[in-house]
Amino acid sequence: MASSQHGSEARIVDAAGLTKTFSDFWMRATARAVDGIDFHIDRHEIFGLLGPNGSGKSTTIKMILGLLHRSRGRLVVFGRDPSDVEVKRKIGYLPEETYLYRFLNPTETIDYYGKLFGLDRRTRRRRTEELLEMVGLTQVAHRPAGEFSKGMARRLGLAQALVNDPELLILDEPTSGLDPIGTRQVKDLILELGRRGKTILLTSHLLADVEDVCSRMVILYGGKIRAQGTANELLADSRHTLLRTPRLDAATIKAVDETLHRMQGISIEGVSAPRQTLEELFLDIVERARAEQIATSGAQSGGRIASFLQGEEGGDGAAGRDVVDQLVKASTMPAPVFVDASSERGSTATSQRAAILDALIEPATPAAQPVAKAAGGSSVGSSGTPNLDQGLIDSLLDGGDASKKKPNGEGRA
Repeated sequence: MASSQHGSEARIVDAAGLTKTFSDFWMRATARAVDGIDFHIDRHEIFGLLGPNGSGKSTTIKMILGLLHRSRGRLVVFGRDPSDVEVKRKIGYLPEETYLYRFLNPTETIDYYGKLFGLDRRTRRRRTEELLEMVGLTQVAHRPAGEFSKGMARRLGLAQALVNDPELLILDEPTSGLDPIGTRQVKDLILELGRRGKTILLTSHLLADVEDVCSRMVILYGGKIRAQGTANELLADSRHTLLRTPRLDAATIKAVDETLHRMQGISIEGVSAPRQTLEELFLDIVERARAEQIATSGAQSGGRIASFLQGEEGGDGAAGRDVVDQLVKASTMPAPVFVDASSERGSTATSQRAAILDALIEPATPAAQPVAKAAGGSSVGSSGTPNLDQGLIDSLLDGGDASKKKPNGEGRA
């Protein structure tokens, strides 16, 4: 009994007899998308959910997420009902179609999802920078998501699925729309997250991707499980034996064939030289182009895995840095300055009058030069430029204040 209980605690998802039937308006059954399936996902496991279109993969995922209610059977996630809010806090989800706000850029998008999970501003900023570097979108961090290609939007969707550092990561067709470079990076990321203790549920139509990363898988058809087990159990070919040797000449191959025929009564079915895959060739070409530093406006190769996904984030050190930053900020704030509005207006007016006076005096002839009297009483310099009327200068110096003029008419021009 204790062993059974311990096994159930180690399971992230546990389904028994899980069934989902869709009905029409009159509650008549129209389709049975999932039909009595039994499976479980263990902690720290990369689990594959495979099947053709309409086999029930997406419906099963939506029931795990609590977006659809099961019709019959049992389904628990982290030991609770999938609709429990606490369960949703531990899940990261990348849907089959990436839904993004078109006018938000990647930085704003990840920050927004971080707010939904209640992350503080400092944590959101740090995780945003690390995730964008990880998925290769740092160079386009301020471009609207509506301008992205499908592959770039897919990278951003993967980043938002990881912002809450989930215990269970659900990836529905994660490599859809990605180029071979992005596909390889996503597979490497999945493997690395699995090594670091994440539990991952992966669905894909690209069976080679699932084969490369999943430790155990289930194959669905018509809403039922048709096969399940580890990759080695399901993919082992008991009908053939593969021998790999350095290149052999024709005489050696003939001798081996004769030996097989004599001892086993069989012959060699075929002889072929191994060749690299198209993916290997593509990646080699791209790496050589990068080495030549050829410019590109698309997504870049991903960086290192975000530190918070490696368990390097947070702790008392981060809290201490927050306190220090707040104290430094407070000590460097300038002291408030109070300005008298009336004196400020007076000072402004005085400055304006001084500026006008300087502009009028500047073109005048220096005092050292001889000054001649022009007709009309104004002074004329040696260069022939008239000097200013002294009365105008005096009036400007007086400030034009009528209150200073005497009532008996003194001071009039």
